[in-house]
Amino acid sequence: MSELAPALEDPIASPRLAAAYAHVEAETHRHDPDRWLAALWAPADRRRHLHALYAFSGEIARIRDLVSDPLPGEVRARWWADVLAGRRGSEGEGHPVAAALLDTMRRFDLPLEPFDRLIDARIFDLYDDPMPSLAELDAYCDDTVASLFGLGCRLLGGHCEEPEVAAAISAAGRAWGLTGLMRALPFHASRGQLFLPVDLIVAHGGDPADVLSGRCTPELRATLAALRAHARDALADLRRHIARVPITAAPVFLPVTLVEPMLDRMDRPSWEPFRHGVELPPWRRHWRMWRSAGRARGVARRRGEVI
Repeated sequence: MSELAPALEDPIASPRLAAAYAHVEAETHRHDPDRWLAALWAPADRRRHLHALYAFSGEIARIRDLVSDPLPGEVRARWWADVLAGRRGSEGEGHPVAAALLDTMRRFDLPLEPFDRLIDARIFDLYDDPMPSLAELDAYCDDTVASLFGLGCRLLGGHCEEPEVAAAISAAGRAWGLTGLMRALPFHASRGQLFLPVDLIVAHGGDPADVLSGRCTPELRATLAALRAHARDALADLRRHIARVPITAAPVFLPVTLVEPMLDRMDRPSWEPFRHGVELPPWRRHWRMWRSAGRARGVARRRGEVI
């Protein structure tokens, strides 16, 4: 039986902190609407804390967009690491995302290590080095996306230390991360970034230069098909382990229910990766998450979990 910890007293202690939490909700809604929607299934007193995690992740992911050179980007990333580690004193309290996140970390005793891994992994984004291999892409998804799933799971009482739950977190991170990177292929290629693994491109007879030039060759299609198969393998792993995740943590995993229909759209012969998006209409996103949440609750009732 899995229950959330009791609601914390005095959830917003000051107008400044209330404003910070309002800011992270608005940022999540704007930049990460799927996670914002999924958070609606979390208890009301936990949503603001999920928003703090998601807004932080967005801040780190957008560093490249805010700087003109990798070096200032690294300085900005290190500032975040220092703030979260307490090496900047009260400096972070002036930044609304940092203020909300620091409060969340204190309230839920969140470990620093996943935040450091996420920040370190995102340094790769600041440069134009290609992703060398599929194994390194998996590790990148583990450190960026799965770390966020793990923190959210911990915040909702998900017993992340249990092997089955840890396996579900890793699989969810890879499925969501790989799908997101394929969706963002035109954006990354337009600014000289290559997240498709070079070893996978070469194995299918392709040339990384073709990807960066926006040329949709048969070899690129084969590479993307292989990467979609790899993402589907991660989905299969998630399905094998998700039953061990407590119902309290289910909202963290709801966005992954959108992965399969996105992959299905990419599977269509008519899909042009540099021209066609794979966005799902809002009604379908809502419906899939609603259906998945209902199924999770049904499983929890049969297991005798508190909902």
